[in-house]
Order: sequence, then structure tokens, then C-alpha cells
Amino acid sequence: MSSNKNTEDAELNLEELESRVDNLIHTISRLRNENVSLRTRQEDLMSERAALIEKSEQAKSRLESMIGRLKSLESK
Repeated sequence: MSSNKNTEDAELNLEELESRVDNLIHTISRLRNENVSLRTRQEDLMSERAALIEKSEQAKSRLESMIGRLKSLESK
């Protein structure tokens, strides 16, 4: 009887361990997918940021040029 109980306990422990391992595998897979998605999103945002910085620099340059022309018109 004791041997039967030990076997049943071992089987339950093994099933629990198997379930936990399956859950870990699922979690790892989900986290990997999420990580890939986040890295892609980060790259997209970095590219967008670089484009916005470039546009901002261009606008600043054009504005400075217009201010310079206005100042030259004032002095005439």
C-alpha cells in the first residue's frame, strides 16, 4: 500500500512538473514573440524620430533663412 501511495504521489508530482514546464515553454514563446514585436516597434519609432528631427532641422534652417532675408529687407 505504501508503495502504491508513493507511486501515485510520484505520478502526481511528475504531472504537476510537466504542467509547469509546459506553462514555462508557453510563457517563453509568448515573451520571445513580444520581444521581437517590441524590437520592431522600437526600430520603427527610432526611424520616425530621426525623420522628425531631420524635418525639424530643415524647418529651423528655412525659418532662419527667412529671418535673415527679412532683416536684410529692413536694412535697405
